Amino acid sequence: HLVCQYLTWLYGDPRHVLYARNSTGWYCGTGPNKDKPNLFYFDILKCATSINIMATALNGLQCPTTQVCVESCPSTFWAVGLKAFSEEDKAKVFNQSLCVPSINLENTKFTVKQIIDNELCPFFHIPTTPGEWNQLFMLNLIYFHIGLLGLLIAMVVSLLFLLLLRFTAPVLVWVLILGVLGVGAYGIWHCYWEYDNHKQMSASINDIGFTTNFSVYLQVQETWLAFLIIISVVEAILILTLIFLRTRILIAIALIQESSKAVSHIMSALLYPVVTFVLLLICVAYWGATALYLATSGGPIHRVVALNSTTGDCMSINGTVDCDPQVSQLWTRCIFIKYDDESLLQKNLFNLQIYNAVAFLWCVNFVIALGQCTLAGAFASYYWAFNKPDDIPMFPVSGGFIRSLRYHVGSLAFGSLILTLVQIVRILLEYIDHKTREAQNPVARFILCCMKCCLWCLEKFIKFLNRNAYIMIAIYGKNFCVSAKNAFSLLMRNVVRVVVLDKVTDLLLFFGKLLVVGGVGVLSFFFFSGRIPLPGSTFRSETLNYYWMPIITVVFGSYLIALGFFSVYSMCVDTLFLCFLEDLERNDGSLQKPYFMSKNLMKILSKSNKAPKRDKR
Repeated sequence: HLVCQYLTWLYGDPRHVLYARNSTGWYCGTGPNKDKPNLFYFDILKCATSINIMATALNGLQCPTTQVCVESCPSTFWAVGLKAFSEEDKAKVFNQSLCVPSINLENTKFTVKQIIDNELCPFFHIPTTPGEWNQLFMLNLIYFHIGLLGLLIAMVVSLLFLLLLRFTAPVLVWVLILGVLGVGAYGIWHCYWEYDNHKQMSASINDIGFTTNFSVYLQVQETWLAFLIIISVVEAILILTLIFLRTRILIAIALIQESSKAVSHIMSALLYPVVTFVLLLICVAYWGATALYLATSGGPIHRVVALNSTTGDCMSINGTVDCDPQVSQLWTRCIFIKYDDESLLQKNLFNLQIYNAVAFLWCVNFVIALGQCTLAGAFASYYWAFNKPDDIPMFPVSGGFIRSLRYHVGSLAFGSLILTLVQIVRILLEYIDHKTREAQNPVARFILCCMKCCLWCLEKFIKFLNRNAYIMIAIYGKNFCVSAKNAFSLLMRNVVRVVVLDKVTDLLLFFGKLLVVGGVGVLSFFFFSGRIPLPGSTFRSETLNYYWMPIITVVFGSYLIALGFFSVYSMCVDTLFLCFLEDLERNDGSLQKPYFMSKNLMKILSKSNKAPKRDKR
């Protein structure tokens, strides 16, 4: 990878895409044209309507009209008049600042017609001055502040929701569970009501047969009878599950409460998503810079274009003769064709870009793994503190981060590599599906769909296994393979508890995300749509023509903030759960092997310690 980086930074030139480039190959806004940042097109209409040979040869890479770097764009309408063709002083006809650098209007021997035909100077221009932006800037500044306020509200609501779960988790969980059962009960009643109302209908399923108009089936008594039976069976299963799993639900609630306590003791963990975000930005910037240097590693190639001496149109392109674009020739032009693709580096450019993309995926997965291992180490140090919070380390998050970098980089990189390989296979399969979609028959589509589904499931399983492996790595410090095996075995021995905790946690976090994103979205809608006046501002929200765009931006930002906070909480729940299972298996409450779990969990499981615990909560 270092060799790839060296080659790209040695031969690449990002100025190709960072700066505009005129027809002579010079960059605008830098070098000799430092004071000329704007690019002026002689005939902008050719960019959209040209279908001549030059446009075909360029494949759309270059607009077939001369371009020059200018200090400022024209601000008036102007065109060459008929009388100008007999004018001897070319400086009176054309503006020297808008002509190609190679021509000097004071002493040129070209006629006005020759200058126009060779596109040495423009024969017309239109005003392109910017409008009045001051008021728009002030308005955007106000709405920007409101957007930041909405994101701040999302952050505060997310934090309060997580901290209050230690008090509200039992109520929320049972309310949501009873709500699901209530919806099922209403469905049973409604289906029975519809079934009773359609008793007088003489039609049956056999009379209707098969039809694409599904509303017809709703007029048949048998349909509502089927719905009634299905919903009743599901409701009965849910009630029986609730009865038999009530203890495990209580354990899940207690772990959620304990996670809220852990977050309240380790508040710095809520800031770690910012670290992950910064590291991901570095990965994206590094990948983008490398891809940019690779894409711009070839030098520009110019070719000679022959012009019609009568019309000035392009006649042919000499594809073998190089030329200097800074030297003007009569009835010929030197234009940019493409970037050099004949060198050894350019011939392997695609392979290097693929290698760079794979390295980017690996780096992203490694950063995520580093965050998971860091947080797991921090929350594991909370659980294994016998007397909380006195025995909690001083800087648990920093300690977890340092331990992960010092001892576990290899394990994290290996787990990230496994996930990256699976993602690469998924990407290749999607690429094959996209390229062969028109030639696929139903059997091929079915096979590809099954393969994509299997790989999606495999990726989900690898993520689940890696996440728990990183937790075991943070607890015991063993390598990835041993930790993954131990974590998987531990979870399989407690599979019912895993399912219950996972679903209860998902239900709570979904409700939390809905509360944060929905609340901030409704509030931003009232602000940006003008239903709530902006405080201390003379501007009206009605002046914002597309108020849905800032609303969508705030909602999306709120979702990312909620996702960051809740991802920390979810990692805390998973870590404490694995620690809890380990605590149950290796300890028995004796003086030599006391339980580290909370008193609430010991009460639910009817367990106790012979050695007293001092929890200052």
